[in-house]
Amino acid sequence: MVVLPLFMLQVLWLAPPSSSNMLDPSVMQEDAPQCYDRTGIHIQYPFGVVGNDSVGLIPLPGFEIECSGSGPKLKLGSDRYRLLNLSLDHGYVRIVGHVIASRCPDNSSGHSLWPYHVPDLTDTPYTFSATRNQFTATGCDAMALIHGSGNRRVISGCVSFCADLKTVTPGVCSGVGCCQAPVPPGLKSFQLEFRSVRNLSGSTYESAKLPCSKAFIVDKAWYNFTRDDPRGNPDDEYRPVFLDWAIGNQKCQEVIRRNDTDYACKGNSHCIDPPDVAGYRCSCDPGYEGNPYSPGGCEDIDECAHPDTNPCVGKCTNTKGGYKCTCPRGTRGDGLKKGTGCKGIAPLDIALAGGAGLGILLLLGSSVLIWRKLKQRNVRKRKKKFFHQNRGLLLQQLVSSDETLVERMKIFTLEELEQATNKFDSARVVGKGGHGTVYKGILLDQRVVAIKKSKIANQIELDQFINEMVILSQINHRNVVKLFGCCLESEVPLLVYEFISGGTLFNHLHDSQDFAPLSLQDRLRIATEIASALSYLHSAASISIFHRDVKSSNILLNESYTVKVSDFGASRSIPPDRTCVTTTVQGTYGYLDPEYHQTGQLTEKSDVYSFGVILLELLTGKHPISYSRHKDGTLTLDFICSLRENHLYDILDPHIVGVGGGEEIETVATLTELCLRLKGEERPTMREVEQKFYTMRRFRRSDHDLDVLQNRGMTAGLPGKIPIKGNGSGSTRQYSLEKEFFLSLIEEPR
Repeated sequence: MVVLPLFMLQVLWLAPPSSSNMLDPSVMQEDAPQCYDRTGIHIQYPFGVVGNDSVGLIPLPGFEIECSGSGPKLKLGSDRYRLLNLSLDHGYVRIVGHVIASRCPDNSSGHSLWPYHVPDLTDTPYTFSATRNQFTATGCDAMALIHGSGNRRVISGCVSFCADLKTVTPGVCSGVGCCQAPVPPGLKSFQLEFRSVRNLSGSTYESAKLPCSKAFIVDKAWYNFTRDDPRGNPDDEYRPVFLDWAIGNQKCQEVIRRNDTDYACKGNSHCIDPPDVAGYRCSCDPGYEGNPYSPGGCEDIDECAHPDTNPCVGKCTNTKGGYKCTCPRGTRGDGLKKGTGCKGIAPLDIALAGGAGLGILLLLGSSVLIWRKLKQRNVRKRKKKFFHQNRGLLLQQLVSSDETLVERMKIFTLEELEQATNKFDSARVVGKGGHGTVYKGILLDQRVVAIKKSKIANQIELDQFINEMVILSQINHRNVVKLFGCCLESEVPLLVYEFISGGTLFNHLHDSQDFAPLSLQDRLRIATEIASALSYLHSAASISIFHRDVKSSNILLNESYTVKVSDFGASRSIPPDRTCVTTTVQGTYGYLDPEYHQTGQLTEKSDVYSFGVILLELLTGKHPISYSRHKDGTLTLDFICSLRENHLYDILDPHIVGVGGGEEIETVATLTELCLRLKGEERPTMREVEQKFYTMRRFRRSDHDLDVLQNRGMTAGLPGKIPIKGNGSGSTRQYSLEKEFFLSLIEEPR
């Protein structure tokens, strides 16, 4: 057995200065005229000529071609192979190769070895083509085997045996004098082994008389076996070989996923994965032709330009990447030569087609009209259903019983409110409460309103929302948010209020980043207006109303800090003959009346307690729930302790301490303590609280006038001072009786 060594060739890359220049259109050319003129071979990018004939084309690594007097030659390492042809569309080059190896007998040893000449395609973009080449061996004593590089595993081979060359048949490679085997796919390098068939079989035939054995890879379409093939000098024999090529060593999916900047496929082209070859190639899209590796290289094919190749029978219109065939008037068909073509239409067919078309149009038109009518009918039915579901009949009864309500309440359509809120765009949301979402809207008359969309999860929440609408329809007070109207045509009812843009009292007291601190006088005025609104609800409205959820986040303020009490979803109206009602406990922790929480008995004193918590927030600037100096305590407990231990000023908001008004602060603190009594019967009514605040305001306005009257002797003979009950510790404060008398002259209470 004789194993011939493999002569490995190292490929010398002619690398460009940078990878970005490899695809730069400014340094590309589509042809090398020097080589083309002599050989007719189109050398196009990614191939390029290097050396003296180079005219600026920078080929991709491994695609370098030298142009000499004998024609273009492909560089493969340090060797040069004559280039016969190349194809961008099919991805191959055809070169002239030597006989790979030969084994010739001599008189002494019975054989002699000739080195084999084969390019090593490792680290090049090429592989031996498995579809266009054939591994061939000739001779009368040849077993030619191809081993994979490194692993010595046999991957292909064949056996050629004969008594002498007279017994062979020219043109036939069936194992007698000539044998053939397929080239393994993806083959880049290999090792070749020759074995003697006669030695293996024990034949005593003189091997020295046998012709040389040869093995080579050759273009299968070119090679035709003759009896003279084994006799020739191996060094003088050259045969064509196909090499397949590809770009890089990754498939299309990976290259596209990585979005490489050196992706080779340009406009109007796509990536293809060649079989049995690492890397990818490019191809122009259907309807385009040219060089897919060059920018603008794939150009539209004008299928209509040549009458002989025109695919249409009728009119041909070229389009980008395709064409369109149309039949002349009076004919029909697909207009293609290889299709149905264009055929004349009989008059009867025209009449039938016209009648059918008219019938279809009438059918479509009537279907659209019927669909619109049904849609409008369904919309009306849905609106009617929602109107009844949302207590629309109750609203009609209220309107019929109170003519003034017609002026205050408008029934809005759903379309009006959708237009006002841009179809309830989330960007229009200005607040979310326990009973719904509030949107800012602009009506057709340019009024800015707040539109509350109910958050309906069950019948109870729907009842609460309707309850708010009914209650607000009966209220008309400057410090209660005004209800402009409602919409009952949607699945959930919608209420339309006046828009209050100044935020809530909670924001002003607890959000120091966006709101400036309130002054003492603003806080006193706000407290007065809240008391006025609650007093109105309890005793001055047409029917007594208990709010049941009085808290700072339900107190709205406009730009001038005017109070607007809002959110009446939990409110209850009380018949005139009753002072309390038993209900499910509802409210907000921290503001909830302890007595109501324990007994379930809702009275007007429940709102008084909640108002007392708001007074506490105004005095301290602290949150009633999250703040406490005592373990397991509340702000209310801290306040009561500070008041009884005469440390009131330790808990007050620093913004109202030291700016005057000490007497007013202590009066409000005493009033707060009364409102926060655990027993409702010990708390004042909201009417009494309101009167107390108006009295304080009159004191401030009348000080100067009182001094004038005293100087004139108008207060002569009046008593000096009388005591009034103070805070919970039993201390008392003195108030000037002449002030009380004078105030009665200036302004009568509400």
